[in-house]
Amino acid sequence: MKKPIHFLVAAAMLGAFSLAAQAQPAIKLFVVDMAKIYDTHYKTVEKTAQLQSDEQKAQEEVDRMNKEGTSLVEEYKSLNEQTTNPVLTAEAKSKAQNDAQKIFDSIQKKQQEIQTFVQNSRNALNQRLMTFRNLLLEEIGKTAQDVAKRKGATLLVDKSGPTGIGISNILYSDPAYDITDEVIKEINKDRPPTVPDGKVNVGTPTVVPPSTDAAPAAGAPMITVPNVTPKK
Repeated sequence: MKKPIHFLVAAAMLGAFSLAAQAQPAIKLFVVDMAKIYDTHYKTVEKTAQLQSDEQKAQEEVDRMNKEGTSLVEEYKSLNEQTTNPVLTAEAKSKAQNDAQKIFDSIQKKQQEIQTFVQNSRNALNQRLMTFRNLLLEEIGKTAQDVAKRKGATLLVDKSGPTGIGISNILYSDPAYDITDEVIKEINKDRPPTVPDGKVNVGTPTVVPPSTDAAPAAGAPMITVPNVTPKK
C-alpha cells in the first residue's frame, strides 16, 4: 500500500509544479542603449558646456601664472649675468648673487604653485563629472524601467557596455524590442527649449599645461631656467 501512496503523492507534486510553471508569464525582454541616451541627454549637453567653460578658465589661470614664472626667469637671468659682469664691484656682484638666489627660490615656488593648481583643477573637474554621470545614469535607468514596465517587460538589458573580453553584451537584438528611442522621447519631455539637440561625448576634463623648453613631470608645467643654475 505504501508504494501506491508514494506514487500518488509524487504524481500530485509533479502536477502542481507543472501548473505553477504554466502560470508563470512568458519572458518579455527589451533592450536599451544607456550610452546613447546619456550622450544625447540634454543635461549632458548642459554639463559639458559648463565643464568646458570652467576648464577654459582654469587654463587661463595656468597661462597667467606661467607668464609670471617667465618674468621671474628673465629677472633671474639678468641678475645672474650681473654676477659675472667685470665692470661691477664685488659688493654689487654679491648683491646680485643674493637677489638671484631669492628670485630662483620664487621660481621654484611658482612652479610648485602651478603644479598644485593644475592637479587640483583636474581632480575637481573629474569629480564633478563622475558625480554628474552617476546621478544621471541612475535617473536614466529609472526612466528606462518605467518605459519597459509600461510595455509589459519582464527583463530589460543594456546593450551598450562591452563584456570582460571587449565584445558587446548583445550580439543581436530585434529592433522591435529596442526601447532606446522611446526612453529618449520620454526624457526630452522635460528638455528646456534653450538646450540644443545633439550627441556629445563627455570625456575626462584636463587642464592643458603650457609648453616649455623642458619636458613636464607627470603632466605638470615646468618653468625652466635655461643655461643657468642657482648660486650656492
